[in-house]
Amino acid sequence: MRVLIVGAGGVGTAITRIAARRPFFEAMVVADYDLARAEAAVAALGGDDRFRAERVDASEEAAVAALLERHACDVLVNATDPRFVMPLFQAARTADATYVDMAMSLSRPHAERPYEDCGVKLGDAQFEQAADWAKAGALALVGMGVEPGLSDVFARHAADELFDEIEEIGVRDGANLTVDGYDFAPSFSIWTTIEECLNPPVVYEADRGWFTTEPFSEPEVFDFPEGIGPVECVNVEHEEVLLVPRWVDARRVTFKYGLGEEFIGTLKTLRLLGLDRAEPVTVPSAAGPVEVSPRDVVAACLPDPATLGERMHGKTCAGTWVRGVKDGKPREVYLYHVVDNQWSMAEYGSQAVVWQTAVNPVVALELLATGAWSGAGVLGPEAFPARPFLDLLTAYGSPWGMREQ
Repeated sequence: MRVLIVGAGGVGTAITRIAARRPFFEAMVVADYDLARAEAAVAALGGDDRFRAERVDASEEAAVAALLERHACDVLVNATDPRFVMPLFQAARTADATYVDMAMSLSRPHAERPYEDCGVKLGDAQFEQAADWAKAGALALVGMGVEPGLSDVFARHAADELFDEIEEIGVRDGANLTVDGYDFAPSFSIWTTIEECLNPPVVYEADRGWFTTEPFSEPEVFDFPEGIGPVECVNVEHEEVLLVPRWVDARRVTFKYGLGEEFIGTLKTLRLLGLDRAEPVTVPSAAGPVEVSPRDVVAACLPDPATLGERMHGKTCAGTWVRGVKDGKPREVYLYHVVDNQWSMAEYGSQAVVWQTAVNPVVALELLATGAWSGAGVLGPEAFPARPFLDLLTAYGSPWGMREQ
C-alpha cells in the first residue's frame, strides 16, 4: 500500500506517528499547502524512509491527482477540513485511488425551513457518485475518524452481536479536558466546530426519515466513564446520523456533543456577530482592500489545537449508546473509547483529541491493506464487519470499553 495524506495539521501529523509503528504500507507521502509543515511531520519520524513530504493545494483537484500518480499512491487520506472534501474525493477517483476521509462533504440548510427539513445533507455530494465508484470497483471509505468513524463501527458491532432489535442509537461525546492559560481554546479545528455546531442538527427516525431541529436542542446529562462524569450534551449536526441508518436498522439515530454553557455561549456570540461565516468579506488593510473569511479570522486568532497538548489535562470520550432488545429482554449499553491526554502526549506527542481521531483511519488502512476490509462504492464504516476493527484497535494499544446501562 502506498498512501498520500493531504493535510499535515494535528490529525495528519498524528496519523504519521501512529502509522510509523506499523509495517502494513510501503510508502506514505505527507502533503500540505505549507511545505514546512509537511516536512516537520516527516522529520519528527526520525528518518523513516517510507515517508516523504510534498507541497499541494488541496483545492486543486488536478494537482492532487498528479501527485497521486507521480508517487504511485493507491490510497488518498483526506486530513484537511471539510471544505476540501470534494476536490480530494474527485482527485482520488481521477487517479483510480481508494479515498478515505474523516469528515464528509458539507451540508446546506433548507432555505425556507432550516429547523424542520433537511436541505443538502452531509455527504450528499459524495453519495450522488456512489454508483460511479461502485461501477469502477473503486472504494471511498467516508467518515472514518473517531466521530464519525469508530462510533459507526460501534453501531455495527451492536447490531451484529449485542442486539436483536435496536430502538435507538445515540452517539454521545464528552470530555473533562482543560487547557492551561486559555479561557477559550477548542481542542479540535474551530472551523469544523463552528460548521457542525451552528448548522441545524439532523435526527433520523424510521417512520419520518431525516429531519432537523434548532442548534443545541434536546439537552440531556450523560454520565461518561473513566472518571469524566456527568456532562450536558446537546444535538449537533454530525455524519453518523446520515451514515448509520444506511446500513444499520434502528428506529432512531442521534448525535449529542458535550459542549458546556460557556462554549455554547461563545458559539452563539460568533453567530450573532457574523463571525461564523465562511464566505469572504472585504476588509481594509495596509495594502488596500482584501477579502477574508470571518471564520478563518477566528481560527487565526485562536491557538492551533495541535499545539495545546503540553497545556492540556484530562480525558476525552467518544462512544455510542444503544437501546433495544436482546433475547426478548430490554438492553441498553454504551460502547466507548477514552484517551487520556497525558498518555497520548507521552506515547505519541499528540494531544488526545487529534490522536483519537487519527488512530482510526490508520486501523482502517491496515484492514484494507490486509484484505480484512474490502468493498466498492461510497461506504461508511458501518458497511464493514466491526469485529476485525475493534480487535485491531485493541492491538494498537488503545482498547475500547462497554458499559451496561
